[in-house]
Amino acid sequence: MLEALFRPKSVAVIGASAKELSIGNRIIKNLIDFGYTGAVYPINPKAAEIRGIKAYPSIFDVPGEIDLAHMVIAGKFVPAAVEDCGKKGIKAIIINSAGFTEVGPEGAALQKDFLERAKKYGIRILGPNCQGIINTDPTLRAYCNFTFTKPDPGFISIVAQSGGVGELIHQGFSQMGIGTRIYASNGNASDVSITDILEYLGEDEGTRVIALYLESLSDPKAFMNVIKQVAAKKTILAMKAGRTAEGAKASSSHTGGLAKTDIAIELIFEKLGILTFRDEGELCQAAAAFASQPAPKGNRVGIITNTGGPAVIATDVLVDAGLQIPTLSESAIDTLKGKLYPESAFSNPVDVLATADGGHFRAAMDVMLAEEQIDSLYINFVTPFFVDTESVARQIAEVNQQHKKPIVCNLMTDPVQWAQTVDILKTGGVPCYSFPGTAARALAALTRQGALQTRNIGKAKSFADVDSARVAKILNAATAAGCAMLPASDVYQILDACRIPCAAWKITDTVEGAVSAADAIGYPVVVKADAPSVIHKSDVGGVAVNLKSPETVKEAAAHMASKINAPDLKFFVQRFLPGGKELIMGAKAEKGLGHLIMFGLGGIYVEVLKDVTFKITPVTPVEASEMLSSLKTAALLTGVRGEAGIDQAGVIDIILRLSQLVSDFPQIQEMDLNPVMAFSDRVVAVDARIAL
Repeated sequence: MLEALFRPKSVAVIGASAKELSIGNRIIKNLIDFGYTGAVYPINPKAAEIRGIKAYPSIFDVPGEIDLAHMVIAGKFVPAAVEDCGKKGIKAIIINSAGFTEVGPEGAALQKDFLERAKKYGIRILGPNCQGIINTDPTLRAYCNFTFTKPDPGFISIVAQSGGVGELIHQGFSQMGIGTRIYASNGNASDVSITDILEYLGEDEGTRVIALYLESLSDPKAFMNVIKQVAAKKTILAMKAGRTAEGAKASSSHTGGLAKTDIAIELIFEKLGILTFRDEGELCQAAAAFASQPAPKGNRVGIITNTGGPAVIATDVLVDAGLQIPTLSESAIDTLKGKLYPESAFSNPVDVLATADGGHFRAAMDVMLAEEQIDSLYINFVTPFFVDTESVARQIAEVNQQHKKPIVCNLMTDPVQWAQTVDILKTGGVPCYSFPGTAARALAALTRQGALQTRNIGKAKSFADVDSARVAKILNAATAAGCAMLPASDVYQILDACRIPCAAWKITDTVEGAVSAADAIGYPVVVKADAPSVIHKSDVGGVAVNLKSPETVKEAAAHMASKINAPDLKFFVQRFLPGGKELIMGAKAEKGLGHLIMFGLGGIYVEVLKDVTFKITPVTPVEASEMLSSLKTAALLTGVRGEAGIDQAGVIDIILRLSQLVSDFPQIQEMDLNPVMAFSDRVVAVDARIAL
């Protein structure tokens, strides 16, 4: 579908220019310099030739067919130019020009116009306001782009919403000497989306690894469906910008306020087991390893070094990342003692010493490969002038070519003086890094990917004891009445229908009724103001707790009535349950995706600590369990300093029931259970809100 864009047999540049410092000139230069194997047609009504290539007054004057057109013309001329492309039979256009939706209504109108014309002719458009594409396939060499990084052929493809970040990543690979396959940055994404590009790369045989940079998504559901399919075939390394953005501004609940902007993208990556990065440099370093190495089967690392300090640094980084450095078996140590210098260190790390030659390194590698408790190899290799370092490099490269276990190398050298050594390792596909910490983090990323590949989140649980008909009746009535925030009576009836345990409760509209309700429930009780106009009850004095007598209930209810003075005021009376851990659970609708389920430490602490976690519905039992263990305060849930832990199975049950509720009834916009009181033997919701 996107072959004309990514594998064009011929390219026309509409707006080609004889001025060297112009995009219309640079694109032609890049095509020539990169060795593009197709035909190039500069379109310029005033020039006879540009950079030695015959120019044409219009695309209709071009004698042959055109697969792809670049547009480097003023925005106001683009719609008509797209129309001409359609008549010429061109199937793909890269609009490098700016001046469309990013500048306001007038530009948006131009963009709408050219899109309608493109759709009429079946043309796919990349951009506008974009750089273009690069395809290093030696049979094509298409540099349909105005940037300057000239990559070697490789197996890593780059797709980025931001051209600046995309080129930054591209430069990073180039500086590391790592080749790339396809590069694409889609600018305004008026037509061809990140999702479309990912789908194409998923089918591209030359792509092994995809480096993905995202800022936002217009259709999260479509993205999720496609990236799931692509991730089954390719390794995807992703980076999402805006992780520290403040939460959604307009929100009526804790759940909505605690969900970061575009958090859904991160959660999609997590749900599908896609490796994510917070630093573009680490993404590049990891991709270099993924391009040639398999993911380890476990987290146990064997370290071989010919210098001490860097191995210590690497060990610290690896252990901090959750990897293990196991001691070698006695038989392995005995083997090494017969093949290495007597002064060597034989456990793990294995220090072969600075004078070690290729044979010593090979002996250490062979032993590590044979050890069952070693899943990957980390090598520190400094290049002394008194050692045949090329022999060492050949041994490392030869072992790497066996593909038995992944290898990364911290190569400490002068690449000019030891150029042949560097080249042997590069040609042998050994990922090399200048710093021990960098190499260690790349190996840690490989190991994380291995764990993600074996992770099975299972399937969502379906509860047969839920009274869905009762829930539907309540929600339909509320919708018909135009109710945005459900009254407490409706909320707690829904929880009861879903078998979510709640503290005993009654609702009344008089002070006297509150006293009668408390008598029926049993003391102590909590009295809460219940009115659609009152959202955060505690902020307006609408909550009184631990009331132990009819007199205290009457006094509290009367005080609320006088202070709040709302015509729709009612009193929600509930059994007071002291002594448990306060938790928060909730749900928030995410446009185009479904709902996010939230869990964390509740009560007033949710405002202070914000120690919460989210998952995309439907949530599985495995994911619900991960929600508990992922909190920074997870130890408080299992019990510390003699305190009993909470009923974690009960918490997981409520999370799963919430997931089913909002999945079955998508009209629920936001939902809070805050707090949920968790004890060692039970979990009980004591405050809840639902917004439609």
